[in-house]
Amino acid sequence: MTAPLLIIAAGGTGGHMFPAQALAEAMLAKGWRVKLSTDARGARYTSGFPDAVEVNVVGSATFARGGIAQKLMVPFRIVAGIGAAKWRMFRDRPNVVVGFGGYPAIPAMAAAWVLRIPRMIHEQNGVLGRVNQLFAKRVDQIACGTWPTALPGQIVGVHTGNPVRAAILEQAGSPYIPPGDYPMSLLVMGGSQGARIMSDVVPPAVAALPEHIRRNIRVSHQARPEDLERVTAYYESELIKAEVQTFFDDVPRRMTDAQLVISRSGASTVADVSVIGRPAIWVPYGGAIRDEQTANARQLVEAGGAEIMTEAEFDVVPLTEKLTALLSDGAGMLKMSQAATACGVPDATERLVALVEDLAQKAKK
Repeated sequence: MTAPLLIIAAGGTGGHMFPAQALAEAMLAKGWRVKLSTDARGARYTSGFPDAVEVNVVGSATFARGGIAQKLMVPFRIVAGIGAAKWRMFRDRPNVVVGFGGYPAIPAMAAAWVLRIPRMIHEQNGVLGRVNQLFAKRVDQIACGTWPTALPGQIVGVHTGNPVRAAILEQAGSPYIPPGDYPMSLLVMGGSQGARIMSDVVPPAVAALPEHIRRNIRVSHQARPEDLERVTAYYESELIKAEVQTFFDDVPRRMTDAQLVISRSGASTVADVSVIGRPAIWVPYGGAIRDEQTANARQLVEAGGAEIMTEAEFDVVPLTEKLTALLSDGAGMLKMSQAATACGVPDATERLVALVEDLAQKAKK
């Protein structure tokens, strides 16, 4: 008897591919066959997927890049991709198709809709991306990584959470040491698009802290390559102990050690912080078209597990005032940590697996 088949359709960014990879690994462990449908750009991000996952590269495109000629070719490339995806599904019919967003997900999701194959989408952010918006009314289930997620009309989603890495799960719910008169760690992360504002604002804000707080501060600061030298030099000139790198390969440990995280509110970062359970100051990326990073932060902020500062508010004096208030209130920060932990979904991958298996079972009836 042939093992059941899951087709995963995902775009070529970490935000789409990481939860897709987590589901692929879990379904393989359940005895399923797994195929990944993506485009040439997405295929470059597949090195982390298990070798057992068959990668199918289909034609797709986006209107967001390229010149006029390329944009005119987009519909034709997508139609060709849908045709190829349909042919593959005719030859080896999947039990379920799951889309994780991004333009490369269009061909497989459209083919599954035409062929009436059980299908669902997973949205990482608190606002549906363009492709997931397109399919929201054409799927059997919507899995929501962020809660609440704004959905169109009368559509109801299921809160699954966003899958997190094994290294984050190992630190889930780690005991929190509230701030006090001893070494305190700040973890500063900006993301590739948003690290500049962190490098401009955080170092002088930390330097302006009252001396009884400042002397205990230790900073782990992720900066863009072009900002690395100046940020390092600033911390050194102010005699603030800081590690400044373009990338930390031990973020789970640094997050666990942190008394406070200052970061953009990307969906995966919010998931990591809530699973480990750390107070945070979220600074949503102002350039996001749908303002999804504000939506991503909403649950933690409303639960009392985090504070939020818009880019307009995120300046040296307001940040210094906020840091002073937070780092002077050990009991309040402990409550924030507990509230953040209560928002975490460490079993997000298992919840996704359950939805896939439920769709497959319903289709048999």
